[in-house]
Amino acid sequence: MSARPASARAGGARPFGATGSAVALVVAGLACQEIGASIAVLLFPDVGPLGMVMLRLVSSAIILLVVARPSLRGHGRSSWLAVARFGLVLAAMNGLFYLALERLPLGVTVTIEVLGPLALSIIAARAASSWVWAGLALLGVVALAGGGWDRLDLLGVLCALGAAAAWAFYILSSARVGAAFPKLDGLALAMTVGAVASLPFGIADAGVALLRPEILGLGAAVALLSSTLPYAFELVALRKLPASAFAILMSLAPAIAALAGFVLLGQHLSWGELIGIALVVGASIGAVRAAGRRAVAEPSVSG
Repeated sequence: MSARPASARAGGARPFGATGSAVALVVAGLACQEIGASIAVLLFPDVGPLGMVMLRLVSSAIILLVVARPSLRGHGRSSWLAVARFGLVLAAMNGLFYLALERLPLGVTVTIEVLGPLALSIIAARAASSWVWAGLALLGVVALAGGGWDRLDLLGVLCALGAAAAWAFYILSSARVGAAFPKLDGLALAMTVGAVASLPFGIADAGVALLRPEILGLGAAVALLSSTLPYAFELVALRKLPASAFAILMSLAPAIAALAGFVLLGQHLSWGELIGIALVVGASIGAVRAAGRRAVAEPSVSG
């Protein structure tokens, strides 16, 4: 799971080649994110999930601070409170996601987590068809049991649901911070807040493993794959893709996560779990399209 740009401007007609390259960038960003998550799982025996969260957030904060060089002047109290909330949401979202990954397969974890933004899309659509997509997503979650919920770790499911809720709050917080800070400034500052908040938990979980250079290097690699590269790819893609098309592509995350878990971690999924992932992906695409049609049908009001 990763933080993402909150919005995009949908322009006019786009050349097919430009659109194809943008789609490839989004898919590459998703692949990088799930490869990073797979490496993180492999590091759990050394640093634990919360230690991995700390390594990722600290590394991401350093990279973003160097790239963005955010200005600390000219921002009011409400803007700084928005950054603080955003940073705490980032820490909670990543922490709950990695705690779930410790107990559940990667594909299942991402599928449950994506229910957060899916719920926001269904609420945004506010149409009768939204209940169809909500029902389809519910069927997908039930199918994830693969014949019985006893196959899934209850604490892992609860952590994944917590990460889903945090992802929804992330989207809302990201929009507020994006409106108050230019470019990547707000994200860099929020990531710093999240990194500081994760320090005591990460140090307690990882212990002396944090003194090993190879662990620090792999932690930086996870940050690069899970955050920096996806951010860069998606920012470029958003200049060439409509926001609705970008959101639909993001709905493929559970399927790509399941593939990464199978190839890199040897996590085999049952037919029920695969069907569940497919149903949630379908519900996400349908909900995003419904929300997009409503946005086109209703002119925005500014004031």
